[in-house]
Amino acid sequence: MSERIDSLCQELSLGAVLLQYANLADQAARDEASYTDYLEQVLSAEAALRSERSRQMLIKLATFPVVKTLEQFDFDAAAGVPQAKLQELSGLAFVERRENVILLGPSGVGKTHLAIALGVRATERGYKVRFITAADLVMQLEKAQRETRFEQYLRRAILGPRLLILDEIGYLPLKKEQSDLFFQVIAKRYEQGSVILTSNLSFGDWQDTFDGNAALTSAMLDRLLHHAHVIQIKGDSYRLRQARQSGLLTGRSSA
Repeated sequence: MSERIDSLCQELSLGAVLLQYANLADQAARDEASYTDYLEQVLSAEAALRSERSRQMLIKLATFPVVKTLEQFDFDAAAGVPQAKLQELSGLAFVERRENVILLGPSGVGKTHLAIALGVRATERGYKVRFITAADLVMQLEKAQRETRFEQYLRRAILGPRLLILDEIGYLPLKKEQSDLFFQVIAKRYEQGSVILTSNLSFGDWQDTFDGNAALTSAMLDRLLHHAHVIQIKGDSYRLRQARQSGLLTGRSSA
């Protein structure tokens, strides 16, 4: 009997059932559970396994540089981070409403950690997410344009994800052609899907990043800020604080 059940489980790709049906049957016998209770336990085990596999696949497809969660974030050390607002955003209503989240602040205050954490929370909800730095995005856009597959790239990589995370806006200045390509990403996503952006620059300094193009920068910010949650994070770099605590750096001037 067990060999026939094993064969059927393999044929139907019921991995959790294959692994757990015998133990669950023993437990059901000890508990004098009904057949329907036993069936529910077996099916619940299979559903849980498939859900976890789906979550792991979504995390892999998101291309996070590392997996971070809100639970891992030290809100006590990062006094400038509005914890209540981040907890509100973690409910992901902003994704449902196709709104944006913009995290501004100096280097090292946790912007990327928070962006990834919201992205991870979205994958747990079953949303397709993509994480990419602004510099890498521009490189990929240029490559797609050279290979005459620009529109295909936009459909797949830009419009495909339910949540697009663009990290380190302003870390490197963009040339005119690169700025135009980046603007197309923002224009395509406008009211079509949520974007999380991180930047160490205030909005007034974004024009310098985008080749000094005031009109383009204004048009881009108009689209980004129309439906947006802007979070301004203040404070010292977490990494530098850690270095000071370990004795590698001393004094405020080392920042």
